[in-house]
Order: sequence, then structure tokens, then C-alpha cells
Amino acid sequence: MHRLGVVVGLTAGVWLGAAEAPTKLVEVGLSPYAVSLCMVAGVFLARWTLPTLIKGTSFVANDLASHKHLVVWAVLAGALWAVANTLTVFAIRDVGLVIAFPLWNANSLIGLLWGRVLFHELEGASASIRTRVLLGACLIVVAAVLLGFSTMPDLGHGSLLATHHAVGGIAAALGASLLWGTMYVPYRKAYLSGMNPLSFVTVFTFGELATAFALAATLGGGMHAIATQLRHSQGVLFWLCLGGFVWVVGDLFQQFAAKYLGIGRGIPLSNTNQLWGLAWGALVFGELHHATPAQKALVLAGSGVMIAGAILIGTAPSQELEAEARDRAIERECDRYGLSLAGTQHSAHSPVAAGAPSTQRRRWWDYVIVLLACSVFVYLGLHAAAPLLVLHLGWMTALCSVLAGSVLFGGWRLWRVTRFV
Repeated sequence: MHRLGVVVGLTAGVWLGAAEAPTKLVEVGLSPYAVSLCMVAGVFLARWTLPTLIKGTSFVANDLASHKHLVVWAVLAGALWAVANTLTVFAIRDVGLVIAFPLWNANSLIGLLWGRVLFHELEGASASIRTRVLLGACLIVVAAVLLGFSTMPDLGHGSLLATHHAVGGIAAALGASLLWGTMYVPYRKAYLSGMNPLSFVTVFTFGELATAFALAATLGGGMHAIATQLRHSQGVLFWLCLGGFVWVVGDLFQQFAAKYLGIGRGIPLSNTNQLWGLAWGALVFGELHHATPAQKALVLAGSGVMIAGAILIGTAPSQELEAEARDRAIERECDRYGLSLAGTQHSAHSPVAAGAPSTQRRRWWDYVIVLLACSVFVYLGLHAAAPLLVLHLGWMTALCSVLAGSVLFGGWRLWRVTRFV
């Protein structure tokens, strides 16, 4: 299960890294609130479509009925995600994708802290394992400092960043990191209680959609102003919704990584998306084209250090005493919410054997849901326009190929071992 968790965590990194690329379209005039709302709309469609395709609505409904106490936690997690996602759009606008990605990926440090304090992760681990995890956390902080220094204006002329917006952009990225790191608390509660990730993300979407609408209505100039922007920018709506869809694919793999490895290990693995965000920003969008050698060196050094920190944390396997501490956390959740201890422990530890039959058959409305979601994407695609940005099509094709290969391999491994349980 540790090897499976590593595979799905790295697959999540590939897809999460690609998901923020469409937010570069904020440069064509859309406000960050409009961009976030469009991405959340794509997320909403994907969060209903993918679980329906994989397991069916009957499976999701039965799982939610068995874990009613987690519905409010899933909605709260969705609200935190929506605010954090809006902050990332501001960060990308002010400091660029290459800089913003590593800064908000410090959420692994926040997740590690919550995992230790609330869920006894690393309790009973050997000194070697603790050292690797803590060293990895320190490297993530060092990487954030290096990337922050890369925004300083005295590194050379023709700066990569608009320096008068740099402080706000960095603050937005760090704020997103804090919110996303805290968002993993409901994740871990859900999976310690035996809830399926597909069920959790289905409810999750209501919190994020409602919050995105509230932000647009109160801070984005009102829904009328947002609607006017969207009406005059129909050519980019497809790309933003597609970005939301891509993010959901990555997040589903991240959810399974958090379930099988815990948030202290699974989230840093998925935060290898920093590497892929760097690739999209630098290779496809040319964000480092006018950077000075010093700025490029700091960006690359910070990126490398952050990856090293995530690897140290993600490759520290849990041991017997730590597993016992996790079982105590499961027992606590069962006592608190009146759950079956034996059933919850089985769900947490025992994947479905290969060849096991599906637990639910598809209903007619499952196909209707998928058809409606596809129809929305087809409609938006027919009205899509080429982005008004200079893109390197060769590198974009190569990175899209990596996306396809990773989801096929990661999805196959997850289905073969667990049947997405």
C-alpha cells in the first residue's frame, strides 16, 4: 500500500501541476474572482462526473448515508479550497506561476503539523523516520525563502516580476498555503472514518461552489459585473473550466494518497506538482525568458530544495508503532461518531482484492449526469478561442503526453489493487 500511495501521489503531482496553467488567462483582462469562479464551475462538473463514472451515484449515496457526520467537514474543506484557489490567481498575476507554485506548496508543512497534532502521525516512529520528515519540512521552508529572495529588484534589470506587486503576490501564495494545509484536516478525518474519497469530493464541491459565488458577489464587484466579464470573454471559459477539470483529476489521486499514506506523507508527494508547475510556466509560457541569471538560479535552487524536502517526507515509511497510533486515532473517531470499529479499520487497512466485483450497478441517471457534463464542455469548446498568449506548442504537446501516460498508469494501479475503495 505504501508503493501504491507513492504512485498515486506522484500522479497527483503531474495533474495538479498542469491545473493552474489556464489561470494565466487572467492576463487577458478577467478578474481573479471571475477566473476562480470559472475554474470552480469546471471543478463542480468534474466532481460529479468522475465519481459517477468510476463507482456510480448509488455507491456514493450509500457511503454518504453511512457517514453523515462528515458532510459538514467536506463542505468546510470545499470552502477553504475556494478561498485558497482565488488567492492563487492573485499570486500568479502578481509574481508569476514559477514563483507562486513553490510558495503555496508549503502547505505540506502545514499538513504535516496538523497530522502530528490531531491524528498522531509520526507517533512511535523511529528517530531516523522523524529526522527525515522534519528535515524535509525544514527544506520546504528554506525553499520558500530562496524563492522569496528571487523577487528582489536588485537582482538585476528587466526583473521577472512586477516588484510593486511582489509583496502582495507572495502574501497571497502563502495564504493559499495555509488554507490548503488546513483543508487536509477534514480529508484525514474522513478517511480515518472509512469514507471513500469519491464520496468526500462529491460533497466537497458544494462548499467550494457556494464560496466562489460569495467571493465574486461581495469582493468581485457583484455578480452582474462578473457576468458582464464572462459574457465578453466566452472564448476563454472553456480553458478555465478545463483547468478545474484537470485539477479534480489530480485531487482524486491526492485524496487516495492521503488515505493510504496520511497527510504528512501523501501531501508532500502530491506537492511534486511544483516541478510540473515550473515546467508549464517556464517551458510553455516562457516566464523565465527575461529573468536574470541570478533570478533563474534562485528559482531553480528553491525548486530543487523543495522537491528534496517533499521526497524526504514522502519516502519515510510508517512503522508498527506508528500504525498502532493511527489505529488509536481511528478508535477515537469511531467513539466520537458512533461508528463500527471493526468495519472502519477494515476499510482503512484492507484494499479490495484484484478481480472483486463492483459493489453497485449503474443507474440510468448516472449516464444522464455524464451526458449533461460532457454537453457543457462541448458547448464551451465550440465557442473557445485560442488564448492571447505566446505558447510553445512543442513543449505543451510533450507535457500533455506526460499527463495522459501518468493518469493511465496511476489509474490502472489504483483500480487493480483497490477498485477505487
